[in-house]
Amino acid sequence: MTNRTPPAPPSAPPSAAVRPGARLPLVPAVGFVLIWSSGYIVGPWGVEAMSPLALVAARFVLAAVLAAVVARVLRGPLRVSRGDVLRIGLSGFVLNGVQFAAMYLAFDRGMGATLGSLMHSLSPVLTAVLAAALLRERLRPVQVLGFAVGVAGVLLVLGPDLQEAGGPVAVGLGVVSVLGLSLGTLGQRWIGHAPDPLWSAAIQFGVSAPPLVVLALLVEGTDVVRDPLQAGASLALLVVVNSLVGLFLLGVLVRARGAGAAGSVFFLMPPVTAVMAWLALGETLGVREVLGLVVTIVAVAAATRSGTPVAPVPPEPGTRPTEAPR
Repeated sequence: MTNRTPPAPPSAPPSAAVRPGARLPLVPAVGFVLIWSSGYIVGPWGVEAMSPLALVAARFVLAAVLAAVVARVLRGPLRVSRGDVLRIGLSGFVLNGVQFAAMYLAFDRGMGATLGSLMHSLSPVLTAVLAAALLRERLRPVQVLGFAVGVAGVLLVLGPDLQEAGGPVAVGLGVVSVLGLSLGTLGQRWIGHAPDPLWSAAIQFGVSAPPLVVLALLVEGTDVVRDPLQAGASLALLVVVNSLVGLFLLGVLVRARGAGAAGSVFFLMPPVTAVMAWLALGETLGVREVLGLVVTIVAVAAATRSGTPVAPVPPEPGTRPTEAPR
């Protein structure tokens, strides 16, 4: 798979009870899938023009300010205890900061958009596996099988030569990213209730930004922009479209279907990303990679659509008891 992206992946909306039989509204669902998937295109495009840590740090600084302004106008002043701010911030840092920083670094090392999306598509099932291991929640056999087959599909896409995927470091960063996404999803339960999604997003972005700014300065220095126009355009898309519009659409889905709304369509992200990556980035897939993509998609779809829903996905983007937009 050739390189060419998000997350990347909005921040965290509120908890909502799953409504059995409720259907997702078509237009918001399609919009959410397209916006979430586009994050995997804009991310790699952005790191071509700007250093990866600086890009994600700038994204969170701008998204935090914009989310806070919108929240203040639409929701009024922040009414959250200091303890809740701490819990929202820490879980949000893992969910957003770790997830996106690791994935953008992987993109910078050559990981393709489709592979990044495919690895993240395992998150709903991985979250269920981690919930069973860490919280002793019940794990259904179909979830175990779905995770195992999904991982096998990813390994099939990777193939024998990891250099085609950016090398071992890029793949390792991808693993760290999906772990951050899944652990951040579990961390949302620590909050214990459903905070306002706009203020929650502002807090999560705001807490994620400072350590990433410091890390970017230490690792990448100050000469981080290679193409100002492209860097600015990618930031605008990541902040406004992926973070805020994605968060709004996620909220619509959560109100219609419950907290597992994002997880129920997560398996659609890799094929949509693959088409976008082909059109926008010139990424192409061989027979082996297409086969691995199909195997993972089917496995995740089966695990997230059978019986009781798996633990919901957070991004951004980046939601489970809260979910994260890209």
